[in-house]
Amino acid sequence: MKQVARQARSEGRLTGLVPTMGALHAGHLSLIEAARRDSNPVIVSVFVNPKQFGPAEDYKKYPRDMEGDRRKLEAARVDVLFAPSVEEMYPAGFRTAVNVEGLADRLEGKIRPGHFRGVATVVLKLLEVVAPRFAYFGRKDAQQARIIRQMASDLALDSEIVVCPIVRDPDGLALSSRNAYLSPGERKAATVLYRSLLRARGSIELGERDSMRIVAMMRQELAAEPLASVDYVEIVDADSFEPIVRLTRSSLALLAVRFGATRLIDNMQMEIAESGIRCTI
Repeated sequence: MKQVARQARSEGRLTGLVPTMGALHAGHLSLIEAARRDSNPVIVSVFVNPKQFGPAEDYKKYPRDMEGDRRKLEAARVDVLFAPSVEEMYPAGFRTAVNVEGLADRLEGKIRPGHFRGVATVVLKLLEVVAPRFAYFGRKDAQQARIIRQMASDLALDSEIVVCPIVRDPDGLALSSRNAYLSPGERKAATVLYRSLLRARGSIELGERDSMRIVAMMRQELAAEPLASVDYVEIVDADSFEPIVRLTRSSLALLAVRFGATRLIDNMQMEIAESGIRCTI
């Protein structure tokens, strides 16, 4: 992989990397489309990273479909599939970890201790191995994207972190490899995530700016779905990820909800403009 990357750089080409854990879906393919517009070659990594899973989480049963992924990548005209083994990424004696302090210990980081340390560590290693000019991530994992951007800035990495829009099914559910875990009933119930975000957007468009009231509306919508068990619903500053009282600056509405054994996350981005607040779900 390093030889391929060095060759591309020596030829003056701009490499694009799409890091994934496989079980590819249309959300991943949208990142590849973005990469193809900016980059040549386009490299996709497939690596289920054990360091970002907790002891009681779903590492062993996380969906894996390497042959199916390979076919999708060939159809998407990806130039290189990089699929290292765990032993290659973490050889015997591996001792290094990356921790982005402050951003990594709230919300997802609080519920999943060590998760973002594992994410930051593997992403930094992928960026070092592939040395891409651009690296593409989805906005569905908003906290992850913010942490990776902070890491890239703090460590003066050459790679530009590109965050792309959420891709949704027609009923609004954000695409995720974990959606495959849902039973038919849970899959139908999971659309409440999108409905809660729509309700928040509607209240903001009518002039609501109080974060606690908006969160209460979202929780009310979620509570109406019997199969939904809420981990958190919060509105935070888009930069610091600290809670905010009123919508006076760029912010995010974030939620994590369990449906049976499956835990899903989603978010809405709120940007302040002269004409008001623009909400992007």
